[in-house]
Amino acid sequence: MPPVRPAPMRQPTRHRVRWVASPPPGALPQRRNPVAERYSGPPSYPVPPRWGFPNLVWRRPTAVPGTASGEVTAGERLRVITRSLLPVLWTFAALAVVASAAEIWRYVLLVQSRDSALSTSVVSVSDSFVITAGLLTTILSLLPSGLTVWWLLVARRAAADARDEVPPRRQWHVLAFVLVPVVNLIMVLPIVAELEHAVLRRTRDTRPKPSRLVLIWWGVWMLNWVLLGLVIVWRFRDGVQALADGVVLVALTDLAAAGLAVVTALLVKRMSGLLAPVAEKRLRLLRVLKVEGAPDPDRRERPASSVR
Repeated sequence: MPPVRPAPMRQPTRHRVRWVASPPPGALPQRRNPVAERYSGPPSYPVPPRWGFPNLVWRRPTAVPGTASGEVTAGERLRVITRSLLPVLWTFAALAVVASAAEIWRYVLLVQSRDSALSTSVVSVSDSFVITAGLLTTILSLLPSGLTVWWLLVARRAAADARDEVPPRRQWHVLAFVLVPVVNLIMVLPIVAELEHAVLRRTRDTRPKPSRLVLIWWGVWMLNWVLLGLVIVWRFRDGVQALADGVVLVALTDLAAAGLAVVTALLVKRMSGLLAPVAEKRLRLLRVLKVEGAPDPDRRERPASSVR
């Protein structure tokens, strides 16, 4: 009989068990509903708080980031130049009058020297006065001249921006007509007349007609350049009489320069006032009282259970 083999042993099955622990009921604190407190007045602090709003007032926005208002406009630049140009023009006019008075004093001394001898100290003081005033007038004449040309270019741009147009002439044309000798005697009048035409908001269909102030300014401009040319030509003449006539011409040239500065200041003030009629010092502080006709702001409704 065949041998009996034992049956194979079965491996026990393993079950995967995951233990989960949970706290017993009542172990966690219960969540309480907040109780609204009664209002007891404004907050009080033991010391003055360091936080707060800046000490500013509401004003019109002048520079909004990301918009065109952030750029400096020609009108704003014109106000700054005008505030600097007007005192310079009046100062130069006073200095030119002083230089003219020094030349007149020299001429009086020349007349007195025909009949009597002059004191050495008086002549020395007169010469020092003439040289100092003449040098200061000549050197400082560059400052009002440069500022006036700059004001002219900015004023043309401001007038064109106010009308939303392009200036009728290019800048290099204006500079050539104003700075080139002999040419500027005639062409400076159309430039200033065009600026006045644009400042007065007149249409381009009509021909620019200069006002009386512009014509007076042009006349003083012509007189100043003619006297300056005569002074330069008179320097090449010899003789005592030519020297005396040269002193008179220099005195008249200084007076013409003073008159040109005064008329230029009046012209600049008038045109700047038309381009920017409201000065910053005259603006009153504005305060918002109420807003009418504005749409309601987009706000989400506050839940009834939320605490303010």
